[in-house]
Amino acid sequence: MGMPMRQGRHAKQKQRKRVRLRGPDPIARDDPGPAAANPGARAPSAPPVPSAPFTPSAASAAPAARLSGLSAAAHAEQLVSDALQAQVDGRHEELARCAAQLAEPPAGAARRDWQRAVERELLASLIRAVTAGWRQGWQPAEVVRQIGRQFGARHARMATDAVTMEMRNYASAAVDERWQAQLAALDATVWWSSDDGYLEQWREREQADTEAAVTCALEVLFGFSTLPRLGRLCPLPGTARQGVPASQQDAVRPAGQRALGRARAVLAKAESTEFPGEAEALSARAQELLAARSVNDAMQAAEAERGRVAAEGRRLFVDGPYEVAKTDLLDAVATVNRCRAVWHKNLGLSTVLGFPYDLDAVELLFTSLLAQASTAMVQEGARRDDGGPSRIRSFRQAFLAAYAERIGERLADAAGAAQRQAVAASPDSGLLPVLDARHRVVDEAVGKMFPDLARHGLGAGRDRHGWLPGLTAAHVA
Repeated sequence: MGMPMRQGRHAKQKQRKRVRLRGPDPIARDDPGPAAANPGARAPSAPPVPSAPFTPSAASAAPAARLSGLSAAAHAEQLVSDALQAQVDGRHEELARCAAQLAEPPAGAARRDWQRAVERELLASLIRAVTAGWRQGWQPAEVVRQIGRQFGARHARMATDAVTMEMRNYASAAVDERWQAQLAALDATVWWSSDDGYLEQWREREQADTEAAVTCALEVLFGFSTLPRLGRLCPLPGTARQGVPASQQDAVRPAGQRALGRARAVLAKAESTEFPGEAEALSARAQELLAARSVNDAMQAAEAERGRVAAEGRRLFVDGPYEVAKTDLLDAVATVNRCRAVWHKNLGLSTVLGFPYDLDAVELLFTSLLAQASTAMVQEGARRDDGGPSRIRSFRQAFLAAYAERIGERLADAAGAAQRQAVAASPDSGLLPVLDARHRVVDEAVGKMFPDLARHGLGAGRDRHGWLPGLTAAHVA
């Protein structure tokens, strides 16, 4: 058997031994809240009980004749409730009927009064659903993305508006900086002149008719109301303390910022080069810089008697196609940087738990390496003829998975070199026990946030034509 074949078989066997942590679906039974990231924190109150749309009432089955006796506000409320229940049950015709009735006033009702009643009911329901989404562990960028994945870009824009409306309830000083950064990235600003008339202005902006606007609002409301539970990663809006949290103070130190900037510049060069070997060497160099930054942070924290600082969490988006291979890559990067990644398969995202500097490294490296791997995959496919395996999904999946396997080894070597250098420079520093303690803190956080993790074996059904080039692309340097 030739050397390439033996290498390919050996790589496949190693890949089959790997496992990935995957969160259960639904995501969690009980929300551990901030205690998941801080063992000493007080657990939050239980999430609110689902609202009326999920419990059919006698009026929900009432004929139109009975509803006609209700006030405009009560009538609109009942139709919204019926529409949500129809979506829960998958009765699309009933949803369309409710939307049509909400779009047009009933007999004898003034159009303006009816439109105002419908709009107020929809907006009030949306704001309540957004608040419930926060208590379910979701953050602004995540929830808007989820609504967009479920329904489309138009719905995502309305979800952003709903988030903007809800966030007016909090003083900016009581909103976590991470939350504020996501709102700024979403451009969550009030563009409409008044809440009374929002749907009409939205309809004109989106060039949609009234029934389409109502249907969109009902579907966005359904999306918010049916969000699964996620672990809470930062304080709820309205509960954050003023100033920079202690867990984030290290992240703003000038030395740490300079190291992060240098690593970012090195990765930018790696993404721009046309030579895979140079890209891999630059990525390894960036890992060394980030590992040294993390080691310095750990030692300074230990010297300041902050070795038990709580682990934090971030959620990174993992979009298709080839999301399995992409989570391979994220898992490899997280492991090298002393983090743990948990994949929420049905939501297209992963929760990564670790310490702030390590989370910075994971986010930066994963984003860059994903771009580099995609470029290498396209280049490899271009070298094959049109009838070759480059157009087969299994080839590309195998290519990216093999790339993740090998790049994980490259990064581990680079991180190990930085750690050995730090130990050699200060042999009496006690670095290894400090790093081991951090490993335990992260493991404890994962266990508390995800008590029912499922482990899934990887590697079955790999395409040899994609696996070998993927290994080569990561090994060229």
